[in-house]
Amino acid sequence: MRPAQRVVSLVPSITEALASVDRDALVGATDWCTHPADLDDTLEARVRGTKNPDLAAIRALRPDVVIANREENRELDVRRLRASGVHVHVTRIETVPDAFAAYDELFDDVLGWPRPDWLEHARRLWLGPLPEVTATVAVAIWRDPWMVVGGRTFTGDLARRLGWANAYADSTDRYPTVDPTELAGVDLVLLPDEPYVFTADDGPEAFPGTPTRLVSGRLLTWYGPSLVEAHASLARRGD
Repeated sequence: MRPAQRVVSLVPSITEALASVDRDALVGATDWCTHPADLDDTLEARVRGTKNPDLAAIRALRPDVVIANREENRELDVRRLRASGVHVHVTRIETVPDAFAAYDELFDDVLGWPRPDWLEHARRLWLGPLPEVTATVAVAIWRDPWMVVGGRTFTGDLARRLGWANAYADSTDRYPTVDPTELAGVDLVLLPDEPYVFTADDGPEAFPGTPTRLVSGRLLTWYGPSLVEAHASLARRGD
């Protein structure tokens, strides 16, 4: 197949992954695509946000393919792009194995690009036997209202592969609303810096009597080159 030469990514994790292989072919990305840090040096355009992409700007870039994600992007925007003749590839990633399968398809069948070295390295790190559970955690993603990671989520699965059992893994809501003063059976609350920016002064005080830990949102929720760094950093912190 002819390798894709003009690609727009609407998914921050995937943007970082694509940039690791062919920066010049990545012509458009969202405002939330913050890695690599010098991405703007090679992008032709930013196309606004993941939930409100500038469809006219995307069309103007004449992409060979637009990469989207079922959770991060709206079905309406995908339909509108496709209706105007734009090829959109939608990924669905709810577990760590899902992420690797999505990249295999993306690089092999959609883009026609070589698989990056970090992908196989990360696969070896993350797809071994599940470790023994060392703690039950809640992963907060928002406050006012307080929301946590529930079932069928990449982040919940990643936490389990670090030895952390997600206290809300059985929730039918992927991101349930909770009362932070009524957590039951939780050993640790993880407070990432995205999508809500939790800090030492904004978050821990809401969980009296329950230990909290500030963590990198990119390492906990992104699926891309960060997976290699995430295994080393988060596994060490989980000891």
